[in-house]
Amino acid sequence: MDLATASNFALAKTFWLASLAFLVAILWTPLFTDFLYKNRLGKRIRQTGFDEKKAPIFYALHKHKENTPTMGGLLIWVTVAVITVLMNLSRSQTWLPLFALVATGVVGGIDDLFNIMGIGPNRGGLRFRSKLLLYLAIAAIGVYWFYSKLGFNIMSIPGFGQVQIGAWYVPLFLLVIVYTTFAANETDGLDGLLAGTMASSFAAFGIIALLQGKVELAAFCGTILGSLLAFLWFNIYPARFFMGDTGAMALGMTLGVLAFLTNTVILLPLIALVPYLEGLSAIIQIGSKKLRGGKKVFLSAPIHHHFQAIGWPEPKITMRFWIISAVSSMLGLFVYIISR
Repeated sequence: MDLATASNFALAKTFWLASLAFLVAILWTPLFTDFLYKNRLGKRIRQTGFDEKKAPIFYALHKHKENTPTMGGLLIWVTVAVITVLMNLSRSQTWLPLFALVATGVVGGIDDLFNIMGIGPNRGGLRFRSKLLLYLAIAAIGVYWFYSKLGFNIMSIPGFGQVQIGAWYVPLFLLVIVYTTFAANETDGLDGLLAGTMASSFAAFGIIALLQGKVELAAFCGTILGSLLAFLWFNIYPARFFMGDTGAMALGMTLGVLAFLTNTVILLPLIALVPYLEGLSAIIQIGSKKLRGGKKVFLSAPIHHHFQAIGWPEPKITMRFWIISAVSSMLGLFVYIISR
């Protein structure tokens, strides 16, 4: 197979699986939505933050959305899992991201169910520390495979080339994966916000995978993108259902795994700029409240809630964040291309 034929095949497979994922997710959404509404699987709006202290501004902004069905993220990762297992399973390229997607989706689904059933602190699901330990455990399995089995210990830095970091790869992997997972979850606070921003990030990684000749990985990114767009069709303001932790956490961790598989982790904060800033704003808020006697930097965190609190309409915030995400993903892709 010559280069042109191989390139055409890679593009065809990626677009075919993306289109198939979109179609499959669209087709089974009505059945899934009916199930959610009939069984009243509605989300409880939390009244506390990570520190388990009252968050009155957040609750006031979102209490009208209480009992909206959640766990819509199942539409994304179940669709991706089925299509990947049947049509795109590759030991070297799709096993790891598929494991991250499904394992994290299952844990997130349990958290969503606890929230629906009123289990946990303030009847809002698993404690933050419990979720942290569970996602650390999944990340630990991932880093064991990357570092011990595959021998990954090199970081690619644009403009400098390959840098061997040895055992430092392990804590870097854990930090990036867990932060990206929770940053994605923090972003999932407005209708369509996370799905729209993640769409541009997965598209960027799909192109990077194509440029690296990793056809199955590119097709995997395309499958996620197709499922995301189908989900976004129903999740756009006003949302028919929410993504829930089962979708947000799964997408965040999978995005981090893709960054390590393509050796572009240094570009991840740019390609996923919006989630990274959302996560950072939450950390700044928590740190400020702990170190400054309860004083806050933002009216409400993460930062999209601050813009809500000062009067920005929800769709305006969402669409402007989509634009920022699209531009930053393109910039990350541009930096990758010129540094090759």
